[in-house]
Amino acid sequence: MAQEAWGGKLRGRHWPRVDFPGRSDAYTINCSGFHLNGVDPAAFQPVFDRKAFRPVINSSIPTLVNISFTLSAILDVDAQIQLLTSFLWVWDNPFIRWNPEECGGLKKISVAAKNLWLPDIFIIEFMDVDQTPPSLSAYVYSSGRIKYDKPMKVTSICNLDIFYFPFDQQNCTLTFSSFLYTVDNLLLGMEKEVWEITDNSRSVIRTQGEWELLGINKATPKLIVGSSLYDQIMFYVTIRRRPRLYIINLLVPSGFLIAIDALSFFLPAEGGNRAPFKMTLLLGYTVFLLMMNDLLPPSGTPLISVYFALCLSLMVVSLLESIFLTYLLNLVTTQPPPMPRWLHSLLLRYLRATDCYKKRPQKETKGSGPSLVHLPGLMEPVVMAAWVPGSSETSPNGDPGSKRLPLESSAVNLWRKFCHILDSLLFWLYLLFMSSSLITIIALWNS
Repeated sequence: MAQEAWGGKLRGRHWPRVDFPGRSDAYTINCSGFHLNGVDPAAFQPVFDRKAFRPVINSSIPTLVNISFTLSAILDVDAQIQLLTSFLWVWDNPFIRWNPEECGGLKKISVAAKNLWLPDIFIIEFMDVDQTPPSLSAYVYSSGRIKYDKPMKVTSICNLDIFYFPFDQQNCTLTFSSFLYTVDNLLLGMEKEVWEITDNSRSVIRTQGEWELLGINKATPKLIVGSSLYDQIMFYVTIRRRPRLYIINLLVPSGFLIAIDALSFFLPAEGGNRAPFKMTLLLGYTVFLLMMNDLLPPSGTPLISVYFALCLSLMVVSLLESIFLTYLLNLVTTQPPPMPRWLHSLLLRYLRATDCYKKRPQKETKGSGPSLVHLPGLMEPVVMAAWVPGSSETSPNGDPGSKRLPLESSAVNLWRKFCHILDSLLFWLYLLFMSSSLITIIALWNS
């Protein structure tokens, strides 16, 4: 009776049956009654018991696993890239087949992934703990095809090139390969075309923050480890940074400060207000760099850091020029040194070439008397007189000291004129260097 009871249990359960049409091996599950009473777990139990083994009838035939993924979010890119993705693995299990007509048109069912054989595919660049939920399911089709969709937060190594920050784009790599199976046992293929993966990722991506997806490319190199050959697929994910945040918070304030520093050259040098104003600007620019330091990349030297250093250097140089010019004007006003002959001659030639001397009225006789000149930054015209070495002038009363005052006044005016010419020259050099540097940096950013 025990044998009859055991035999009755065996006959009552829907075990998979094996058909051999034309000597071809095909395992077919008896699914009768699935559409009325639901799926009978006993029908799949022999398949579940084989989950520790690769599902092939002939072990010499490798299993083809097709790969696809969808990029749904770019979370962070900072020395490494964090992506929110969904991977799709598709392969065939020849031990799971049924006839949909016998099951009321049932073509697919969901099965807990822990009951099935899963390919050991991993991402080589992955450098974090896999936090995928363990209780995932896979779709099993009547033809034996299995689709396993696995959501993951991928944190992988990415060689970042931040030289062109914030107008940079990065190429990060996701390499899929098997840890155990060589090409003799497992091959990797594509479930979808690369352009389909790219379009799907662009359509479902949720974060419209700092990064945008440009494209995805692939390559299929082989991995050689000793005498073993592994199949792998490499996906190149190209992303680009949206620079609007950094333009508003970094480049625009820096441009305003450097423009104000350039306009401060129009302040009169005699007043002594230019140097304190430039010092205040320099202090404000330093505070601005300290506050904006968190927006810059933590590693590497981007081009924008060179730009900031260049602007800071220009502001320091302009401050030093203002201090030197203020010192020189104060020196020539209190105790003017004798002007060298070469400088005196060069200054006179420059003044004649630029028509800085006002021509005397034609009705006046030509002579060596003083002429009026309007100097930049001065409220009233000053008297300019050409000093001729070796010349001697005497006053009508014969007092030799009376000629010293006009000569000293002429020397002071010449030194002042020289200071203003030097100030104008340094200002144009400042503008030339600033504009050429800015054009060079913009050209590098656009390259």
